[in-house]
Amino acid sequence: MPFTPPRIAPPTRALSVFETLRAARRNVLEIIPGLSYVQPMVSGRLGSRWHMVQDPGALRRIFLDNVGNYPKSGIMLRMLRPAVGDSLFTSEGDSWRRQRRTVAPVFAQRNVTALAPMMTATAERTAERLARSGGQPEIVGEMLSATFDVICDVALSGREHFDVELYGRAIIRYMETVGRASVLDFLHVPNWMPRPGAVLGKGSVRTMHAMVSRAIEERRRALAGAAGAGRAKGAAGAADDLLDHMLKAEDAETGRRMTPEELLHNMQFFIVAGHETTALALSWSLLLLAGDPEAQEHGRAEARAALGDAPAGAEHIALTPYVGQVIEEAMRLYPPVGLLARNVRRADVLAGRRIMPNDTLFLPIFALHRHRMWWDDPDAFDPENFAPGKAAQRDRYVYLPFGAGPRVCVGANFAMMQAHIILATLLARFRFAPGDGPPPVPTMSMTVRPEGGVRLKVTPLQGDFKRA
Repeated sequence: MPFTPPRIAPPTRALSVFETLRAARRNVLEIIPGLSYVQPMVSGRLGSRWHMVQDPGALRRIFLDNVGNYPKSGIMLRMLRPAVGDSLFTSEGDSWRRQRRTVAPVFAQRNVTALAPMMTATAERTAERLARSGGQPEIVGEMLSATFDVICDVALSGREHFDVELYGRAIIRYMETVGRASVLDFLHVPNWMPRPGAVLGKGSVRTMHAMVSRAIEERRRALAGAAGAGRAKGAAGAADDLLDHMLKAEDAETGRRMTPEELLHNMQFFIVAGHETTALALSWSLLLLAGDPEAQEHGRAEARAALGDAPAGAEHIALTPYVGQVIEEAMRLYPPVGLLARNVRRADVLAGRRIMPNDTLFLPIFALHRHRMWWDDPDAFDPENFAPGKAAQRDRYVYLPFGAGPRVCVGANFAMMQAHIILATLLARFRFAPGDGPPPVPTMSMTVRPEGGVRLKVTPLQGDFKRA
């Protein structure tokens, strides 16, 4: 019998403005109506007209064919810009195109593959921590520590400028304040009017920016000192991390480099997004495997055959396809971001429905990934959904964990390689079972997290593990 993991019971009637606000502040997923799981599009009015879009053809038009007509909504930008400014994720038009041209080469597949040894070393350290954990570790915290290790090594060549616990608390504080909807958002009060959460979250922004700024300034001083000694080329090459690439990156068309503010905001975005979303994908993957022993044994057998006692590397990814299917299925059931919002600039037609300027589009990725029209047994955990033959037959726009079109996540291949290497290593070394207490409910403020964390029973497999 298929394993059905925790889900959200959607509302079966229209919510009032204040019911919507209360639900959005408690758990954004609770505002997605039940009809969004069974119909291609749902429309309503909440002050202004809104539409929830689950139709793959309409989503293709939003993400690709008419992308310029659907900028990110003001509410999303209000929540994001205090932390990441006008970075690649939040900018539009020429600013976005210039930043994308500058950053994209950094995440080319050859560069990502070159970072795999750092991911392998982190997978080894994570396995060692779990082996010392005492039996029922809190998995989200463990995975956040693991992926923060990777992003610090990859982005900054180490953690010396970061108090990891303080930075992690700042991220959570930001999500609980700036990242929550305000009644002023639903009353369409302009963004220049301060939201209470934005005021309460200022300290978390200062904390995060101070650490990133310190790392950037230290690197600039190191490069300047090396240049003065006639060793600029060697010093830059010695770091060879994301910050090094970003400092040197130039727009291929104009030769322009990032301003200090753009560099700060993009580094901040990559550090937060680069570890948060991957850690959550890993945490959900392990929770799902703990609830489905058969799928777990399938993944373990594959990982043990490929790895033996060694940690996984880039060369093992092709040898462990089922591990990749597990991660994809985890991101189907629990996408990193469960709901996106877009504004409408000009009139258009989506799924046969007329859309007018100033309407609001909600893109409920959580509902899309569990939609009755697009998935068989959509609430069940089934990694075979991503078996090569089955995945090839599916419409590209019914599965969007990283978005799509020109604004698809630039670091998607980095995130997937990191998650695959860590999960394959852990499966080869441990058995996972549900921990004490009820399973966690998926909850979203900015990302889809397991409320209260994930407690699992972690049992090392017999035998000592050899280091690669």
